[in-house]
Amino acid sequence: MIAMHMLLVVGAWLVVALLAAAGVASVVAGWVPWPARRRVVRPRLWGYGTLLTTLGLSLLLLLGPLEEAGAGVVAFAGYCALFLAGFVVQALAQRPGRDTTKTAS
Repeated sequence: MIAMHMLLVVGAWLVVALLAAAGVASVVAGWVPWPARRRVVRPRLWGYGTLLTTLGLSLLLLLGPLEEAGAGVVAFAGYCALFLAGFVVQALAQRPGRDTTKTAS
């Protein structure tokens, strides 16, 4: 049971590390990973949004809900607010109304 928990934690941290690396690459070099490359118009703004999302997720993974401190709901709401703020910033970096499933017809 403990080994499975460790695998999940390590997997989650690897995903966070990859997201952080993509965010830093977008901010520094203007590079966007291939899944979002066609939609993103402003790569640096997308990178800042990715870093906000990564910050919220990493705080949740690192600190957890902080139930011992009595601020569990407030801390969880803060993590979620950072996470969602990152998604909003990422959405602002994309073309408005662009459908990714359009065909050339």
